[in-house]
Amino acid sequence: MEVAVTGALFLLWVLFIFIFYSLKMYKEKSQLPPGPTPWFFLGNLLQKDVMPLNKNYSKLVEKYGPMFTIWMGPKPMVVLCGFDVVKDALVDHAEAFGGRINSPIIDRVTKGHGSDIEWRELRRFTVMTLRDFGMGKRSMSERVQEEAVCLVEALAATKGQGFDPTTRITSAVSNVISSVIFGTHLTGLFTNSSRSPFPFLTPPLLLSHCSPPPFAWPPFPSGCSIAVNIARAHFYIYRGIGLHMQTLDPQNIRDYIDCFLIKSEKEQRSASDTFRTENLVMTVFGLFLAGTGTTSFALISGLMVMAKLPHIQAKVQQEIDEVMSATRAPSMEDRVRMPFTNAVIHEILRYPPSINETIPRTTSCDTKFRGFTFPKGTAVAPMFTTVHRDPLQWETPEQFNPGHFLDEKGQFKKKDALIAFSAGKRACVGEALARMELFLFFSTLLQNFTFQLVGAAKDMDLASLFTEFRAKNVSPLMKAIRRSM
Repeated sequence: MEVAVTGALFLLWVLFIFIFYSLKMYKEKSQLPPGPTPWFFLGNLLQKDVMPLNKNYSKLVEKYGPMFTIWMGPKPMVVLCGFDVVKDALVDHAEAFGGRINSPIIDRVTKGHGSDIEWRELRRFTVMTLRDFGMGKRSMSERVQEEAVCLVEALAATKGQGFDPTTRITSAVSNVISSVIFGTHLTGLFTNSSRSPFPFLTPPLLLSHCSPPPFAWPPFPSGCSIAVNIARAHFYIYRGIGLHMQTLDPQNIRDYIDCFLIKSEKEQRSASDTFRTENLVMTVFGLFLAGTGTTSFALISGLMVMAKLPHIQAKVQQEIDEVMSATRAPSMEDRVRMPFTNAVIHEILRYPPSINETIPRTTSCDTKFRGFTFPKGTAVAPMFTTVHRDPLQWETPEQFNPGHFLDEKGQFKKKDALIAFSAGKRACVGEALARMELFLFFSTLLQNFTFQLVGAAKDMDLASLFTEFRAKNVSPLMKAIRRSM
């Protein structure tokens, strides 16, 4: 009898949960942009014509327009597509669309630390500190140039044989951000992948962002892999902070961690607790993640493009040879005299599928936007790939075309529709460093090597090459043939 009563109560509890979330879902659905009909409680997660988004967004845009709602279980996520909508939300309504989403992944990264108010204060501090350390200035340029020379030596050691560039390039990029944060190299933190170790727009991980228990943590093996990556990164960071605490000299500031620790000592005299060790770990982790993934992916993508399009590679090398001597390394001062190379780098940021479609943001308040009402905390995912492939902004969006960034006189022109480093309140704080690294690494490598694809990749078209790269997260093998100087 007791078993029957317990079973009945359990079934009533499950029924209550289903009805509660179902009613809540359909109430929210009436306020938000239209989208594919969600299944009861599961939303759109198992619908093959919706997920994965990177394969189906074009059909959804065609049917529902540039702004549509998909459901991650019982919770909605509004997807923004195309330059006009994304810019309107992230730039023109930056404050409203600048909230941070709560999710088990973020909580695991931050260990529950870092409120929105703290995040804003930490961001201001980080921007000012990086600027003081020469972000975008000559001192930082010299650090990148030194690392570029080491990268040239590493590629020369391959002696023209096929190799996977991922580890070498990611290590070089990681060393640059390490020198800013730790004052020394700390390789090994994010060198196993040219992309973020947390691919946030996959269905299981999107579900973990937007859904309550029991879907709170990604299922095995995704959740296990993420947990291992986070734990490993935290170990490195805590160890580095501990060493800095033992050797801190306020009269001899070495790096970002020193600046944070000094700021922390000052803040201890006030009521603020923002600059505590846990927030330092969180901030350093974010800087590494953002400062390594995008730049590494763009550099590897650039080498793939050069190997696949030898006529563009030859034109870049011709411009490099005309601007500098064979023995002089490229500098940031050369960029204004290298419009074609600069245009190629910007097209490399535009053409591949974006890796910045990561963690969805949220509305920070109840927001009226383009005829719809977004309740506070609504998850919003801007699809940057749709901005970079917007036919209203680009002459040949599906082709790799450096002419997108050149005027009729062959001079470089800036395009607002390139949002490679996000935009608005959550734009990448390291954008200046990333752009510097891309120019110096790319031009130095092309000055010293000609790149060629190896094996089956030679017969693939460029679009298929990037599709394969994104799907498998493995770069095609290539050769670095030393140029005669």
